[in-house]
Amino acid sequence: MNELVYLSAAQAVAAFTARELSPVEVMDAVIERARHTEDTVNAFAERWFEQATEQARQAERRYADGTARPLEGLPVAIKEEQPIAGHPHRDGSLMLADEIATVTHPIVDRIVAAGGIIHARTTTPEFCAGGFTHSDLWGVTRNPWNPRYSSGGSSGGSGAALAAGTAMLATGSDIGGSIRIPASFNGVVGYKPPYGRVPGLAPYNLDHYCHDGPMARTVADCALLQNVIAGQHPRDPVSLPAPAPLPTRPGPVAGHRIALCLNLGDYPVEAEVAAATRRAADTLTEAGAVVEEIELPWNRAEIMRAAWAHYGSIFGPYIAHEVRTRGDGLTRYARDFMERSLKAAAETGFYRALEVETRVHADLADVFDRFDAIVCPTSGTPALVAGEDHLETPLVVDGVTLDHNLEAPLTVPFNLASRCPVLSVPSGRSATGVPTGIQVVGRPYDDHTVFAIGTVIAAALPWYTRDDWRPTL
Repeated sequence: MNELVYLSAAQAVAAFTARELSPVEVMDAVIERARHTEDTVNAFAERWFEQATEQARQAERRYADGTARPLEGLPVAIKEEQPIAGHPHRDGSLMLADEIATVTHPIVDRIVAAGGIIHARTTTPEFCAGGFTHSDLWGVTRNPWNPRYSSGGSSGGSGAALAAGTAMLATGSDIGGSIRIPASFNGVVGYKPPYGRVPGLAPYNLDHYCHDGPMARTVADCALLQNVIAGQHPRDPVSLPAPAPLPTRPGPVAGHRIALCLNLGDYPVEAEVAAATRRAADTLTEAGAVVEEIELPWNRAEIMRAAWAHYGSIFGPYIAHEVRTRGDGLTRYARDFMERSLKAAAETGFYRALEVETRVHADLADVFDRFDAIVCPTSGTPALVAGEDHLETPLVVDGVTLDHNLEAPLTVPFNLASRCPVLSVPSGRSATGVPTGIQVVGRPYDDHTVFAIGTVIAAALPWYTRDDWRPTL
């Protein structure tokens, strides 16, 4: 079973095309793997196994008659926050337990049109309001590498499913790191595209912090899915025309100038995360890139004040509206998110938040005058304890007590700098067995460079290719 469920999407498509393997065999293996692991991992909000099996049979016929599409027959897990018309759209909240979607997210339409098979929808924290995934509706989603720890969030179900071998591709969304955090914690690849690259759904398509993007176990598979979902969409007026497709085998990085920034100013980073980041940078040096360590003049508290003010102008009012409309049934962490963001919006204001964004962009422009990309840790800590919301017990990273769990990842600055593409790839494994991750940050809209650099980093370790580099569930 392991050899089938841990095939890359690219390997599966090649085997399907050569008629050496059937989509039905892969789907059966993925479903059986889920039946074996889901009691522990709890990555799925919905299971569509019966219809997925039938669709796999249809995919088998398409490969036979030469009409296969780019994702034909691949099991794809969709984040439940991305709606599908006629199906539940609960956002991890008991308050929305009976909500049925009336529209389908554009990226879901594109995945289905490309032949991807939606076999499951994945869990989130309530209203995606945390860097972990647990809720009163779905319970705790755990890290397949060590179930004592969280899968991260808010796309935690997608990250966990990929690591557990219960999905071949998955989707995520990201307003503060929600693709990149679970990518790091679960040892998979997650891409926050630059704003507008992937179409979104109103009204959050107009929020420049908000990004929908691909997740996978390999950089090439992430590129495969990104190529399918990217490009202009008639329902999203800010979506951009499709760029040149990302190559699944990008060119060399020799000669690239890459900035290594371990702390992004004053973000705390634990020693084993820093060591893994340096090893990844050494891999780039060995591949011929010129790597230079730099510092950025960023202040974590200032960046978070700006982010909270932004959230409190858009996201906090949405949660408050749902409370007023449906009655109060929020989890503690969702309530804290709402109240914290509304307070910041009142005290800091949207304009002051934009001033901070302006400085972040100016600092990055200075760096990109000299470098092609920046690499930094995805999170200062390898993982969070599963089921903990860090309200009564503050989170401590490298001896620094943090005000909120979203200060542990080094992701939020690049939601302020939303036009920068950011790819998170695994960089190593911590003492607890949980993976660590590294972000590759590119110039605005320079998707190709981050994928080239990420490919080199990810290839340095044998992720998912051997049993000793797979979760032992």
